[in-house]
Amino acid sequence: MRIAQAEFTTVSVPYTHRENSAQVNRDGVTDVIVKLTTDDGQVGWGESCSESAGGIVLEVLNACRPMLIGRNPWNRDAIWHDCFRNALWFYRESIFNLAYPGIDIALWDLCGKAAGQPLYNLLGGLRRREVRYFYYLSYSDLDTLRLECREGVARGYTQFYRKVGVDFAHELEAMAIIREEIGPWGFIQLDGNEAWTVTEAVHHLAELDRWKVGYAEQPVPSQPIENMLELKAKTPVALAFNEGLWCVDRVTEVIRRRAADYLVFGPYWVGTIANFHRLSHQAAVEGLVVNKHTHGELGISAAANQHVLLTLPRINDGNQQTAQMMKDDVLTRPIPITGGPAWGIPTGPGLGIEVDEEKVAKYHANYLAQGQYLPYLLDRMGQEDPGWLVPPKS
Repeated sequence: MRIAQAEFTTVSVPYTHRENSAQVNRDGVTDVIVKLTTDDGQVGWGESCSESAGGIVLEVLNACRPMLIGRNPWNRDAIWHDCFRNALWFYRESIFNLAYPGIDIALWDLCGKAAGQPLYNLLGGLRRREVRYFYYLSYSDLDTLRLECREGVARGYTQFYRKVGVDFAHELEAMAIIREEIGPWGFIQLDGNEAWTVTEAVHHLAELDRWKVGYAEQPVPSQPIENMLELKAKTPVALAFNEGLWCVDRVTEVIRRRAADYLVFGPYWVGTIANFHRLSHQAAVEGLVVNKHTHGELGISAAANQHVLLTLPRINDGNQQTAQMMKDDVLTRPIPITGGPAWGIPTGPGLGIEVDEEKVAKYHANYLAQGQYLPYLLDRMGQEDPGWLVPPKS
């Protein structure tokens, strides 16, 4: 079995509503779908994360194509080494780590299909029979927030996620509503996206913790790491590290220095499923908990990560995935977490999914027509410059 063809297709799939935070404002997901075909006709599917530069990610994948053709998919680590080290992408590690998992996922899918085994068996077998995911509360008006909380509770969610770091007075009111609606035992994930200084975070978390914060994700800048270490010494609120986990050595440093209680990351942070798997085991040895991060992905990536999570020793019950916000996907069947918190054991070899190539074509056409769903809004930039985005006089 040798790789005969590598195809990369950029797609744009809309959200049901805008995702807003102190860092991100986005109306959908733009990712690159990877299709690897072997000389015996087997197909492996993957998905690369685009973030704010889908064109760059596509170029990384194109640059990797010569290292793929003619290779044995089972030699995944050697293929990664050639793409990352020998092709000099280690100079641009964070960009490479967004792109390469699409290839890596497709290689795992091929190997699983060749062996007739689901991905989780190739990773050491099951540790659990289901994985639970969070309910993503939008940064909206308080009436909408109350309705979303009630919907989440009715669907069986136990962990609720909301952004902070935009308007603290509003966030205090929101926190009171969330706790009232989800009850005393619901777990609340707050994500600050590095919005606060250490001093602000100490004060704000003390106020928010009146309603029992489950954990606060990256309330302060991730670099230098001392920001989180200082905050950890000054607040009783559990902390989650996210921004800054953009390569293997950074994750290793956070684990070694106990800079957080939770690690929120995934293959798009460390380049491969194997790296995510290994580092998650290392975190468990140190008593830390892994929460799978989402950049906003589609069902291919979600399925791959589901397999990994089923095998990990210590994970949270509110893993991240934006499936509930997607208007559609590129799979023939919706993934289980589009309407609820729990996802069980996938069936079938490899990823256990079926990609709808007509939908891939449809959302590629959407990408060509309107471009990438960027994670930012231009009209929120340049506030200090009154001439920003003002058209010149004719």
